[in-house]
Amino acid sequence: MNRTLRKSTLAMWILAPALAILVGAVTDALISDAAPGEAEMRAEVAAWGLTDLALFTEARYTRHPSQADRHAAFQDHPGALEHFPSGALMPPPPHLREPTGP
Repeated sequence: MNRTLRKSTLAMWILAPALAILVGAVTDALISDAAPGEAEMRAEVAAWGLTDLALFTEARYTRHPSQADRHAAFQDHPGALEHFPSGALMPPPPHLREPTGP
């Protein structure tokens, strides 16, 4: 009798433990009460010398949306396509979405 391992069985052996770990991590996050308070976070920011929130690591206008200007995404030319994937996920800051003058 030929006992070969089917690809679907192999996938199950790989995905089932990964799913169990994911469920365990989500369950632990939901039941744990280890969120730091604001004072602890401020102390950590001061200790590490952190500057601003960095959401993505690609372009400057996705790393720090508060520091973006109107034309940062079109540095090459106005018709340039977005070449960073995070640019499609991050909307412009509210002050850049407001229309300006006539």
